[in-house]
Amino acid sequence: MSQIHHHHADPAAIDDAMKILENGGLVVFPTDTVYGVGASVRRSDAVASLYVAKGRPLERAIPVLVSGEDSVGSLATTVHEFAGALMRRFWPGPLTIVLPAADWLPEEIVRDTGCVGVRMPDHPVALELIRRSGGALATTSANRSGEPETRTAVDAAEQIGDRVDLVLDGGESPGGVPSTVVKIESDGSWTILRTGAITEAQIARVIG
Repeated sequence: MSQIHHHHADPAAIDDAMKILENGGLVVFPTDTVYGVGASVRRSDAVASLYVAKGRPLERAIPVLVSGEDSVGSLATTVHEFAGALMRRFWPGPLTIVLPAADWLPEEIVRDTGCVGVRMPDHPVALELIRRSGGALATTSANRSGEPETRTAVDAAEQIGDRVDLVLDGGESPGGVPSTVVKIESDGSWTILRTGAITEAQIARVIG
């Protein structure tokens, strides 16, 4: 099983996590919803190993956590003004925005969707890792596919600890409702792909 780091007590924990990510490894860390497992967006081998760690079906794309709106331009070919309005209203927080994907992103992130899902989490440990990773980190929930999502480092380690390089312990994640997923086309048309913490009515109030 991989090492569990208590980030509050160990200032080197983030440094260790960054070395692992830069070398194509996997790191489990807390977010504002559940624990996630992250890989470098620039390492297709690392993103591929996310599927192995989770037993995730290959047709399911991997979302990208970002450090803010300014990180999205390099990940998407088009960021419609509606997407920007939603980012400013609901980020950091539980809204994933699906946009047309930039060509350089690994196939393992995009799959056959032609799109990338982006979200800015509201958690200091997650944001520190993402910022130090250049503003983006391929991240999915830290659990085996089909099993419950994890809200503590211990639970995450029990489920996938033997398949990752490091587990960062940031205490219990709030858990609860997952992020809402909204797809915004280059022409501004939009579709709710998953209803979560933010309602369709709240989104409609921002973008009409």
